[in-house]
Amino acid sequence: MKFVDEAEIHVQAGAGGNGCASFRREKFIPFGGPDGGDGGKGGSVYLVADENLNTLIDFRHQRSFKARRGQNGMSRQMTGAAGEDLEIRVPVGTTVVNVDTEETIGDLTRHGQRLLVAKGGDGGHGNIHFKSSTNRAPRRFTPGWPGEARTLRLELKLLADVGLLGFPNAGKSTFIRQVSAARPKVADYPFTTLHPNLGVVRIEHDRSFVVADIPGIIEGAAEGAGLGVQFLKHVMRTRLLLHLVDLAPLDDTDPAAQVRAIERELRAFRPELLERPRWLVFNKADLLEPAEAARRAKAIVRRLRWKAPWFLVSAATGEGTAAVCQQAMSFLEAERRSGDRHASDPARSPAPGRATGADDDGD
Repeated sequence: MKFVDEAEIHVQAGAGGNGCASFRREKFIPFGGPDGGDGGKGGSVYLVADENLNTLIDFRHQRSFKARRGQNGMSRQMTGAAGEDLEIRVPVGTTVVNVDTEETIGDLTRHGQRLLVAKGGDGGHGNIHFKSSTNRAPRRFTPGWPGEARTLRLELKLLADVGLLGFPNAGKSTFIRQVSAARPKVADYPFTTLHPNLGVVRIEHDRSFVVADIPGIIEGAAEGAGLGVQFLKHVMRTRLLLHLVDLAPLDDTDPAAQVRAIERELRAFRPELLERPRWLVFNKADLLEPAEAARRAKAIVRRLRWKAPWFLVSAATGEGTAAVCQQAMSFLEAERRSGDRHASDPARSPAPGRATGADDDGD
């Protein structure tokens, strides 16, 4: 199924019921007075996070949602029934934005979470409210208030612990196939990944984390080039970024320049992303002699003045991938123990230790 990560919908809360203008009419009570009841409250519109949904594709077919109106007030001071609230199910990880103001209304990050997006209108007052010593028989009542109406943009951001970054053909899909049960498409041409893929990396029985394969980013992605900014936002929820680098590009492009290019795109999209823990993973080491692969990796690290952990792996053969996953698991567990701080906190420190060949000395 195609991954749909953005949708625009219109929600309309129910209007309140009108108040009632009536008078008490009973035998032997000729001047019963006003007894008109109030109108019922209109139904509100809520978004509810559901972990059983994973796309916003349903909103391509239905874009307008309206809650029920409140019932009108009745005689004998009876208030009309309230309109039933409308609940709209959305995937966990959905951000809700008011299109008219570009204000973020809320973020649905856990199963069952409810978010009020349009409040129902209050019911009108019946004529009993307007009785006074000088107006014993008021015929006045008020209509119900209209419910709120909004146009909303729903943005689905993947809920993953680790995000894979890199240029097209850096080997992200091969990496996630190697370390998890996810099976994204793999081929020898750019943009084989057209939508994000999630995989669960299981270290032990009760130790696992979720990794997201983000489609390849090219220069200008923050302005919509290539697959564009719609996929850059998926890195916002990740706690750790693994930046895959093609160590043996077929077109002789400069791997260090590609790293800097993606850093520029992250800065253009959201500057705080550069403060996110990010590790370099030099891929396709199997295409070179071991000594040459290590030499190239160390040269790139020196040019970048890279201080965070880096790894030398072959996603195709699996060599070195276990070490990356083990350290990523240790990093995430340390994060959780330290209070599960927000992923964009610049105070985060990189995980200690590096994989084989990760020292900055050498040739």
